Amino acid sequence: EVQLVESGGGLVQPGGSLRLSCAASGFSLSLYAMTWVRQAPGKGLEWVSTINSGGNTHYADSVKGRFTISRDNAKNTLYLQLNSLKTEDTAMYYCEKDQVRGQGTQVTVSS
Repeated sequence: EVQLVESGGGLVQPGGSLRLSCAASGFSLSLYAMTWVRQAPGKGLEWVSTINSGGNTHYADSVKGRFTISRDNAKNTLYLQLNSLKTEDTAMYYCEKDQVRGQGTQVTVSS
């Protein structure tokens, strides 16, 4: 059974940083494309970033240069490093494999 458990969210001031983690079980995430998506209050899901099985990474224009996706194959864990955070980055963040998502982790950017 595929399970994804996100963690690492929190309250941070504008300009701050966070690192989100997504612990995967039931499959080897190194063999699949893995994605981070987010949902801001009152809005739909927004694609944030993807890392494919070959390690190639892709980012939404809104986060390019500020966020970094990576994975630790030994720990079977996906990461998203969030730097230079803006208030508009406030959202619930989910990791996703084949449209299966975890419970999410809340990121709130506020002064």
